Amino acid sequence: MADLFDEVDEELRRDQFNRYWKQYGKFAIAGLVLIVVGTAGGVGWREYTEKKRIQHSEEFTAAVTLIQDNKNNEAIDALGALAADANVGYATLARFREAALKADAGDREGAIAVYDALSKDRGVDELYSGLAGLYYVLNTIDTGDPADLAARLTPLADAESPWRFSARELSALLAIRQGEPDKAVEIYTQLADDAQTPSGARARAAEMLRALKQ
Repeated sequence: MADLFDEVDEELRRDQFNRYWKQYGKFAIAGLVLIVVGTAGGVGWREYTEKKRIQHSEEFTAAVTLIQDNKNNEAIDALGALAADANVGYATLARFREAALKADAGDREGAIAVYDALSKDRGVDELYSGLAGLYYVLNTIDTGDPADLAARLTPLADAESPWRFSARELSALLAIRQGEPDKAVEIYTQLADDAQTPSGARARAAEMLRALKQ
């Protein structure tokens, strides 16, 4: 009797499975296909990104070699191409080197344009966009619009900014350019008295204070 119940139960489960399969089998197959394709796609994407990372690393190394060989024009072209194609990390690094090379080659406007673009690029980490902003101000401190330069320096001089000491030095120079020596003295005094100010910046601040107070 128990065997009969087992056979009936098995038959019912089989019929139920067949009904479910006819109704939902295509969705199960589709789900399985998606899992397989998704897994293969994930593996393929990781392999692709790793290959690109290696490629970009090699391209950057090749550009540095060109710089070492004093082939700056070729290096600028290589870095420009890398900046346009690479991921954010290598692209950012390439843009900084490109700007430095242009500045060394006398193309100050070209360098300024690169720093300006980097400082405004929201895809770049704030740490590096801030650094680009400092370089922009440094290269335009004598010729740039004072209001624009001050606006760029204000967030960089904030107490939480990693670039605050350099930004404050530049703010003091901008104050001198604007004929505001008292403001410059105030900034340099803060730099000189702040124990967290790097030693080089503190020494420069003390030297500038002596010069301004003569």
